[in-house]
Amino acid sequence: MSYRRLICLLFLSLMFAGCARAPRISPPRETIPPVRAEKGIYHKVLKGETLWRISKAYGVELERIVVANRIRDAQRIKAGQLLFIPSATAPIKSKSPRALSYTKEDFAWPVKGKIILHFGDRKGTSKNKGIDIQVGEGTTVVASRGGKVIFTDDKVKGYGKTIILDHGNDLHTLYAHNSKILVKIGENIKQFAPIAKVGSTGRARTPYLHFEIRKGHQPQNPFYYLP
Repeated sequence: MSYRRLICLLFLSLMFAGCARAPRISPPRETIPPVRAEKGIYHKVLKGETLWRISKAYGVELERIVVANRIRDAQRIKAGQLLFIPSATAPIKSKSPRALSYTKEDFAWPVKGKIILHFGDRKGTSKNKGIDIQVGEGTTVVASRGGKVIFTDDKVKGYGKTIILDHGNDLHTLYAHNSKILVKIGENIKQFAPIAKVGSTGRARTPYLHFEIRKGHQPQNPFYYLP
């Protein structure tokens, strides 16, 4: 074999060896949903949707969706995101903007303001069981959802003037640190109806509303429910 032919064969062998080691180009990982052993489908989040609304639409427990998607911060749920819905067999039919308007089963913000303490954040020696919303003294607090007033008290330890509404299906909302309570026990309240005025009672040192959503006696992350 000639010297020139030997050099050519060596060059070709090195070239093909390099091609064999070349990395395969794959689509970006975020565009490919992970393979699931559990049966279910992926739901593309629409603008304005909440985890609560999605769970109701599919008839799947909210907690199952949270666990299946390893959701730690509900504020990071955004339009276009894919959520795995366990046990679901088909996408929900309604995709119209009208479907995003409030219904009697949705929760609304009781006040609009700055979140100064999130669910699970440390509050002294204990974890916050709701969210703290900073607003001006005397701001009107509205019912997050229609329900019945089952508790009011002016001097709840740490919470000050406090209201609890029963929304049925073992769901309750709590509103604390109010300066004034506008409702009475036994009243049936519609969503968005005024129920209190923001204050700084209890352990609060500045005006803010402490808001909780509870399922049974278990505090829930309000961001799972609020738009």
